[in-house]
Amino acid sequence: MEVKQMRFCYNRLWKLLIDRGINKKTLCEMSGVSATSLAKLRHGSNVNTEVLLKICNALDCDTADIMEFVRDESVISDTVESIITDEVPSVR
Repeated sequence: MEVKQMRFCYNRLWKLLIDRGINKKTLCEMSGVSATSLAKLRHGSNVNTEVLLKICNALDCDTADIMEFVRDESVISDTVESIITDEVPSVR
């Protein structure tokens, strides 16, 4: 059994900034979002939804314009298999 991780990807935000000629410092000033929060987005870390709303408000866009939900290619099938086999009693 394969289980794939899900995560948010913010590549759309970086593309939007490039298309509009806006750098990260300017986005911080426009939105009131800290440089630390932008660094978290750049590394795919969790951020508060208020950060996303501030960015969307500043850029006059929707959340779908700055992020997407993607399946991570790292598979944790070994862990799942061991859990399943440990729970099912073997018949001899």
